[in-house]
Amino acid sequence: MSRLLYRIGAAAATRPWRVVGIWLAVLVAALGLAAGSGGQPRDDYDAPGTASQVGTDLLRQSFPTLAGADARVVLHGTNKAQLDPAILASVGARLGKVPSAIVASPPELSRDGDTALFTVHYSKPVTQLGGRDALDAVYAAAAPASDAGLQVEIGGQISENLQSVDGRAEAIGVGVALLILLIAFGSVIAAGVPIAVAMIGLGVGASGITLIAATTTVSTIAPTLASMVGIGVGIDYALLLVTRHVEGLRSGLSVAEAAGRANATAGMSVVFAGLTVIVSLTGLRLVGLNTYVTTAFTTASVVIAVVAVAVTLVPALCGLADLRVLRRRAHAELFVARSTRPAGIGSAPGADSGTGSDATPAKPKRTLTARWAASIGARPRPWALAALIFLLALGAPVLTMRTWPQDAGSAPTDVTQRRAYDLISAEYGPGENGPLLLAVDLRQLPAPELPGLVAKVAAVPGVTAVEPPVIAPSGEAAVISVVPTTGPSDKAASDLVARLRADVLPPGVSITGTTAIFVDLSRLLSERLWWVVGFVVGMSVLLLTVVFRSPVVAIKAAVMNLLSIAAAYGVVTAVFQWGWGTDLLGLPHSVPMSSWLPVLMFTVLFGLSMDYEVFLLSRIREDWVATGDPHGSIVRGLASTGRVITSAALIMIAVFSGFALDPDVTVKMVGVGMAVAVLVDATVIRMVLVPATMALLGRANWWLPRWVDVLLPRVDIHGERFASATTGLGGASGSGSTGPSRSGPNGSGGSGGSGNSGGPGGRPGRSAKSDKLAAGGGSTALGTAVTPSKSESSRKAGPARERATARETATDGGDDGDGPTDPGTTDHLQGSSGSAMAGSGIPAQVSSEPVDPGVKGRELQR
Repeated sequence: MSRLLYRIGAAAATRPWRVVGIWLAVLVAALGLAAGSGGQPRDDYDAPGTASQVGTDLLRQSFPTLAGADARVVLHGTNKAQLDPAILASVGARLGKVPSAIVASPPELSRDGDTALFTVHYSKPVTQLGGRDALDAVYAAAAPASDAGLQVEIGGQISENLQSVDGRAEAIGVGVALLILLIAFGSVIAAGVPIAVAMIGLGVGASGITLIAATTTVSTIAPTLASMVGIGVGIDYALLLVTRHVEGLRSGLSVAEAAGRANATAGMSVVFAGLTVIVSLTGLRLVGLNTYVTTAFTTASVVIAVVAVAVTLVPALCGLADLRVLRRRAHAELFVARSTRPAGIGSAPGADSGTGSDATPAKPKRTLTARWAASIGARPRPWALAALIFLLALGAPVLTMRTWPQDAGSAPTDVTQRRAYDLISAEYGPGENGPLLLAVDLRQLPAPELPGLVAKVAAVPGVTAVEPPVIAPSGEAAVISVVPTTGPSDKAASDLVARLRADVLPPGVSITGTTAIFVDLSRLLSERLWWVVGFVVGMSVLLLTVVFRSPVVAIKAAVMNLLSIAAAYGVVTAVFQWGWGTDLLGLPHSVPMSSWLPVLMFTVLFGLSMDYEVFLLSRIREDWVATGDPHGSIVRGLASTGRVITSAALIMIAVFSGFALDPDVTVKMVGVGMAVAVLVDATVIRMVLVPATMALLGRANWWLPRWVDVLLPRVDIHGERFASATTGLGGASGSGSTGPSRSGPNGSGGSGGSGNSGGPGGRPGRSAKSDKLAAGGGSTALGTAVTPSKSESSRKAGPARERATARETATDGGDDGDGPTDPGTTDHLQGSSGSAMAGSGIPAQVSSEPVDPGVKGRELQR
């Protein structure tokens, strides 16, 4: 896979306009198809197997008016005199004639006579009514009332399923992300690359969601969640690739070579990180609700689009930018070095990172991150304990968490559905916003027993009124409306549903309606949450074990992710349910956590949190494989990823925090929860728990039983195989790259590929088995002798995989440049500045130590 990504990256950087043109064409085509053939999202609350679903299915079969959407039109005046009967009659007649309306009920007057309530039933579901057009039609029908000075508000599915998209959240997130990128890169062009990649990926993915909505039901929150995730991961993935590309340029690589190597190393991490997000999202299928299934594959489609754009468009844009992705000073230095360097020779001066002449990774600069990691490693126990206590304290409010699907009562007060909800609560009682519907199967309960059932239900505490039964035309079913004393989100309403089911209703009678459906959904989601947790955690541990070849690291990462998610749950509970942040977020009162949130947040956050684990652990393992130093690899890995992961986390936090401004309460909760989780991941988890626990475990971090090592497939996301897979591939400008040499059984070294190929399109280097120079003297393609590294013994102390490969290589006596190269036996060659791709384990350039000019001239000519 790394070899394929290398070729994609190098080719894209060499022919950038082709790649850019292809993606622009794909974007235009996707947007055109979405505009012409796309559908609209809508919520589907069907919950197969629940008690309320039985009643819903019965009423749909027997009462066609209940099968479509509905609208509740509230007319309110300052006094009774304003409700002129003539106006009410006119409005009622006009409502009955709106497109797709079956019937408009007679107006129900409030006790004081200053409010009238109409209910309009439609023949179609809400997604087939035209969205804003259907709402405008209702307003037009109620024009006589508004002309007379009456307040007109509209509730029900027509208004509650209408999504208002103004782009403020996305704009805020992208703006802050651009500022962070400018600070991180010091280059407008480098900062613009991740933004462009995220926008194109999101455009393609969002168009796909619109097309999917035309063929199946897509949740109304799915596009917002997909945008949130798409922008965040798109910018982060591109940031990681650009960072590796810039490292390559600074170490003296040509643009095409730097792009290829960045794709082969950071690109592999991006692909795997995207895979973990997708695997986490597939856990939503276990919930058994269509809303979650569509949310999973729509969000996953955006992630796939973003990953595809990142690994192809980032190299292309970097190829177009050339050295302009660097800060101005570094750009000038490398430009001068490029213009004065003899063609085909070594790396440019000015490289600032890499490996020394003994192939030992160079000590990182003593950055603040490095000093912090060293201090944590010196006293890991108290730091780990303090971090654990802090996370448990943040997560403590989750013990009081109550979930409930959000309704119009939790919407902002500036939208019509919330004003309609408040008027109905004030004039008719809070229970009128969520009446219970008793679906009676008259084949099991005879019609003569209905009056007794009505009287029995009316006597139950918590019931305000019971309307007379309505019998279906078929005579096989009846419906009875029950109005509770409390609103739908009140816990007393849920208790009433449970009491009626357990003690009052006979066989053949089912409770349905919004409140009963939400009760069943909440219970179902609470039960299925643990199924999802088990699946997602199990799959993630398996994937991490395969990639990092360490069950200890995999289990530790899963536990830390669970802690960060628990902390996010606790903060959301305190902010929304306890009311600590309602004023700041523009909410009039505290609200319970949305029932959709725990499962949704868990799957998305677990995948995103694993991204940072992958990025960090990849660097730590690269260093561990090269040095066998369990403590130093932690410090160096944390230091080398400090800036990029911090920048990525800040971008994620900015994007998610922007969505806290969304008018939808569920979106607010998701934005706050995900921002908190990423903040915890980037600070407490990555900066404290990871170095502390890894310091405590030492070499045990990378423990792997031999029999498991044999069974696990080989997955390379660290560039280990790329070291030999790209042997002999030079930069686009003709600077060659010498492949790694291996020690043969008698001490003679095998040769890497020749360094005279001109880049991805050049002639591949010769293999060690066919190179006559290598057969006799252990020389590279340019004649430079390679001696075993001083850290050879420490590398042999690495994982069993590396030791086994070392033995195989010793028997073989060299490598032909085609098979996988193991870092445990690879001698890293340095350039004139001792540079390499920082932390990647990949040799950056050929050695430039003095050699026989004649030999070098003949090799270059050949």
